[in-house]
Amino acid sequence: MGLIDKKKVMRSFGRQAAEYDSHSAIQKRVVEHLVEQLQKEDIMPVRLLDIGAGTGMLLRRLQELYPEAHRVGIDLAPEMCRMAQRNVQVKHTHFISADAERLPFADAAFDLVLSTSTLQWLNSLDIAFAEAFRVLAPGGLFCFAMFGEKTLFELKDSYRLALGTAGRAEVDRSHLFFSTKDVKEALVRAGFSGSFSCSEVFLDSHEDVPALLRSLKKIGAGNASPLASAGLAGRKVMLEMIDIYRRTHGMDGIIPATYEVIFAMGRKPFMP
Repeated sequence: MGLIDKKKVMRSFGRQAAEYDSHSAIQKRVVEHLVEQLQKEDIMPVRLLDIGAGTGMLLRRLQELYPEAHRVGIDLAPEMCRMAQRNVQVKHTHFISADAERLPFADAAFDLVLSTSTLQWLNSLDIAFAEAFRVLAPGGLFCFAMFGEKTLFELKDSYRLALGTAGRAEVDRSHLFFSTKDVKEALVRAGFSGSFSCSEVFLDSHEDVPALLRSLKKIGAGNASPLASAGLAGRKVMLEMIDIYRRTHGMDGIIPATYEVIFAMGRKPFMP
């Protein structure tokens, strides 16, 4: 994984908190898919935590699924927490600005920990998974969805080819995503038992590449590299990347955007 600047991530998503729900079609589909998975589990949590709660999208759905549960959502961006609190004005639901790698909760505080479209913004999964394990009660379930390594491969491949054409391949700082293997191994290292993970492909489409880039910016999903970089910058590289993307992947006047979503879960074992 490339280095991720958390402060940059926090600022980027915070700036887009008011517009996030209007531009997060894929993230909404991910939430619905995770909820469908939860409905298959024989659980009735009393205390649950949503890591990277954003505008409260998942907790709104969980209020219907687990109406009596005490629900807590955390997000790195305070603006997201404020938006979520406005969106989810129901009893037993609270939002706190906090870091997935430093959860401000006691050991065994929850019996269900969840996350959607968040964990790909970490440099390593180990610390966050260890924290999820810590705050889960024995027998508790960790269930999450995150974007995997094939996400936006059309954009990344086109960008790398454009950099190569410009003789600048060494400056590629595009975001690297975790693989399903990475996720499985991190769950085992954290101590989860009965861990399960799979990936599914979600497709989105846009009228052109600039429209795709604008949509990513609208949800705060820019390049989070801390290295001095203008991201997909340089007019020549940008125009070349757009042309490669259109020629290689475009069809019927639109360009596709692929999102690989890793769905996974693991259970904290009961102590002997």
